[in-house]
Amino acid sequence: MTRPALIGADAALAALAADGRAGWSATPGRDALAKTFAFDSFSAAFGWMTRVALAAEANDHHPEWSNVYDRVEVVLTTHDAGGVTDLDLLLARAMEVAASR
Repeated sequence: MTRPALIGADAALAALAADGRAGWSATPGRDALAKTFAFDSFSAAFGWMTRVALAAEANDHHPEWSNVYDRVEVVLTTHDAGGVTDLDLLLARAMEVAASR
């Protein structure tokens, strides 16, 4: 699989903002996107992580994330490309869709 070229956090943030997807930010000190998703319960957070994990696996692109009870903190970057690519934007959008269910 050919890996996508870098687009950078600023371009990805602009695309997410154009989609009306709020809450994403650049990660200080690296070319990455970050967001904290909040849910009603641990079960809701874990269910969301499961749906996102299936999308991530299908795209061979996996997030950095951590879960504490009803919150999931996410960082997206394409490690082998050295920064944010279209894969990160694709996964961010999939996360947003899964969170709206």
